Amino acid sequence: MFTEREEKIASKLKEILVMQNPGDKDRINAGGEESELTGYFGLNSVGMIYMIIVIESEFGISFDDVGMNDFVTLGDVVRYIDKRQA
Repeated sequence: MFTEREEKIASKLKEILVMQNPGDKDRINAGGEESELTGYFGLNSVGMIYMIIVIESEFGISFDDVGMNDFVTLGDVVRYIDKRQA
């Protein structure tokens, strides 16, 4: 379960995902901590790269020490961002 701070991060991530696929807004917003990036959100490698670029800009962090395969769920990304901002 997300903390209040993590919930804010998750909400922003969902906004980013909606930018990529506006037609799936309701489905994206219904996604939870364990929703898979590739399965539930439908991200492919290009979508992951786009998401990483936008996240780096929006949150002022860098993904230098991880690979795209290090993130399976929305919660994985949220916790990574939270840790990097701490």
